[in-house]
Amino acid sequence: MAKCHRNDVGSVVLDRPNTTSSGHFWLWSSFSGASFRRKIFDAVSCGRSSRYRHRDVDDEAAPISPPTPPATGVTTLRSITTKTTTTQSQTNVKEAEKAVKPKVKSEKLSDLLNLAEFSEAENYAATKKKVEALEELKRVAKDLQADDDSAKRKEAASKVRLLAKEDSEARATLAMLGVIPPLVALLDSDDAVSQIASLYALLNLGIGNDVNKAAILQAGAVHNMLKLIESPNPPDPSVSEAIIANFLGLSALDSNKPIIGASGAIPFLVRTLKNSDNASSCQAKQDALRALYNLSIFPSNISFILETDLIPFFLNSLGDMEVSERILAILSNVVSVPEGRKAISSVKDAFPILVDALNWNDSPGCQEKASYILMIMAHKAFGDRQAMIEAGMVSALLELTLLGSTLAQKRASRILECLRVDKGKQVSQSFSGRSMGAAVSAPICGSSSSSSNLNVGSKECMEDEEDTMSEEKKAVKQLIQQSLQDNMRRIVKRANLPQDFVPSDHFKSLTSSSTSKSLPF
Repeated sequence: MAKCHRNDVGSVVLDRPNTTSSGHFWLWSSFSGASFRRKIFDAVSCGRSSRYRHRDVDDEAAPISPPTPPATGVTTLRSITTKTTTTQSQTNVKEAEKAVKPKVKSEKLSDLLNLAEFSEAENYAATKKKVEALEELKRVAKDLQADDDSAKRKEAASKVRLLAKEDSEARATLAMLGVIPPLVALLDSDDAVSQIASLYALLNLGIGNDVNKAAILQAGAVHNMLKLIESPNPPDPSVSEAIIANFLGLSALDSNKPIIGASGAIPFLVRTLKNSDNASSCQAKQDALRALYNLSIFPSNISFILETDLIPFFLNSLGDMEVSERILAILSNVVSVPEGRKAISSVKDAFPILVDALNWNDSPGCQEKASYILMIMAHKAFGDRQAMIEAGMVSALLELTLLGSTLAQKRASRILECLRVDKGKQVSQSFSGRSMGAAVSAPICGSSSSSSNLNVGSKECMEDEEDTMSEEKKAVKQLIQQSLQDNMRRIVKRANLPQDFVPSDHFKSLTSSSTSKSLPF
């Protein structure tokens, strides 16, 4: 095999056409035939193996170029050497990339381990912080139950106030640790500072926690607060404000409303609200008003409200936009019972005041609540409807149906419908009464003169009935025209039109031909 291989190589090199007589023979003379053939075989074998190894590593379907025809000896050596160098460089690059990949993987693994260690340390710190907070709450609860040291109890109450101010978990934990009964007992102290600390601690414990609100009431907090209020020596104004704030917070729970209402807290809240001097701050009055609203939601508390003179005070206070909407909200709850409606209607100028509230277009809430009160009272009592008409409510309702909110428009339309039905009943009753009187007073038929008198009397009766009906229609027609004209003047005024604006003849014709059926229901 070696011999045949040497012959093949020799035929490749020596049988080439001899174009230059000198170049090749000088090159071959420096090598022996056997050594030259061995070098050529080694170089060709190395190049082929490198090329196929490069193709296997890259695993790419690169097109294979056809073999080039053999060149001269020098060109062949240079091409072989170049291929060998390129193949070795590519192999070195692949080996370098393989060496880098484990390094990248090791860096990612290190990052994950560091992150896990950091999370573990963070969880440990959070757990440690919670344990320390729990230990502090236990220490505060223990200090609050120290009966022999009033200073420590006062300091513990102040800490409870701060801890429960913004931490909902602390509120629940402190209640479970039993801090509510000692705080309620601390209200019997003669020290105003201790009382204030205890009151605000109870207030903060009840924020957003209905369980704590019920527990505070069951511990007797309302009873102790009223004892402070009813004591011979009036409490400090700061203590009164703290008590009102607690009534506001505790009354937000439905189960607490009847207990607080029956305890006697309502008269105290009314006195605070009516206090005209500077003894009660503006915040205390606002809290008292909101507490009264919470208590008025429960129907049984309305009787306690009516025992005071709160209704006349409310009606006379309407007009102050800071409190008017809240006052109307309380009156909306009061009007739900017959005693409340009677108390409102018995106040002098109650309906003109409520009708005036219908014109507060800059306060839709007040308009809606005032229309609700008037709607309930108009539906329940005929006498109230007459008083409403005398107060000029029809024109205000017509304007409200055009310019009010959606809810106010619906309520105004219902009131107008109630008044229209009531007016129709009055007309029919008047007509039936007159016809029955005419029938009873008719002469008995027995002669020609009597029959002629009967005919004359019946004609006169029909004429009187027609005159009566026309007067009723004229009255209703005049009322509607006046209401529409007043409404038109208000609309013109709101549209900033000239003062001498005169409605067109078409509008006058519409108003002159309107009947009760043209009301905007």
